[in-house]
Amino acid sequence: MLNNILENALVENLVKIFPRSPLQQNSLQESDAELLHLPGTDSTIALTTDTIVEEIEAGLYTDPHLIGWMTVMVNASDLAAVGAQPIGILLNETLPPDVGEEFIAELQNGIHDACSICGMYVLGGDTNFSSHLQMSGCAVGLIPDSAAMTRRGCGPGDYLFSSGPLGLGNAYALVHLMNNSELKQIPIPYYPRARLSEGQLLRRIASCCMDTSDGTLATLDQLMRLNQVGFVLQTDLSEALHPSARLLCNAAGIPEWMMLAGPHGEFELLFTVPQERVEDLESRAGQYSWQPLKIGRVVEDCGVWIYQNGERTALDTGRIRNLFVEVKGNVNQYVKELFRLDKEWKNKQEITHE
Repeated sequence: MLNNILENALVENLVKIFPRSPLQQNSLQESDAELLHLPGTDSTIALTTDTIVEEIEAGLYTDPHLIGWMTVMVNASDLAAVGAQPIGILLNETLPPDVGEEFIAELQNGIHDACSICGMYVLGGDTNFSSHLQMSGCAVGLIPDSAAMTRRGCGPGDYLFSSGPLGLGNAYALVHLMNNSELKQIPIPYYPRARLSEGQLLRRIASCCMDTSDGTLATLDQLMRLNQVGFVLQTDLSEALHPSARLLCNAAGIPEWMMLAGPHGEFELLFTVPQERVEDLESRAGQYSWQPLKIGRVVEDCGVWIYQNGERTALDTGRIRNLFVEVKGNVNQYVKELFRLDKEWKNKQEITHE
């Protein structure tokens, strides 16, 4: 099932000639960060790397402070998803030769502010020059008792939670990338924070976990394929959406499920909890004034279902996930195809009721 997704198949092809380290605790695709046992200790080190390139080239991120901030957060979020305590980050900054001092200052301020929020240090890195700005990082974290979370482990009956409201990432992307002047008037605040403390709290409670960096439906689809289970989202989907995402849907006539469909996420954690541990989760979360959102259940049959107009609708998440690649990243075409899918599902519902 994994290789039905174009991105998964590409990753499998890229790494097929590489042997896995005997210290590595996770299998390929199994966790957001790579998990290596530290010999002679009870600890696990978590390593991850991520790059900000497509977002810059597409014009999604133009503010230098946000670019610096996101360079840290995309990496820190992977540490959060395995429950690691952050240590620091190595940075690779590829700068245009004519970049101004003010731009660089704001870029570095964004990195500094994000590291301060995450409790991380810049450990070092590399600087290069090229015609295009590219930013990447390699974050390091520690799991003292080796009790890391991975994407595997959930089972039927588990509850599905989100660490916070969903859909903000895709709302931000639609407003900034579509050629629609009316949409651009809708304020979409986007400065996501990696859920590091929440991830550490979840390590001995959650049965699986993954961040929503690629969007909610992509996350659920990957968890579905890895665990061979399904997910039913709660009846009122709007309760799980960020208020700005709901505002965009209402203003533009966009079906709410589309805020979960796109590949630009909000860096929340999606995680599952066995029924007998839900009370423990709520008790511990309350001590930190955190209110995770209970958004659904794990079911035996593979698939992802939502409710539309009171009817349960099966989403073809594999089709949605591959769609952005198939349209070669054309946002306008992608949105048109999503509307076409929505119409197709509604027609099926009407035929079913006739």
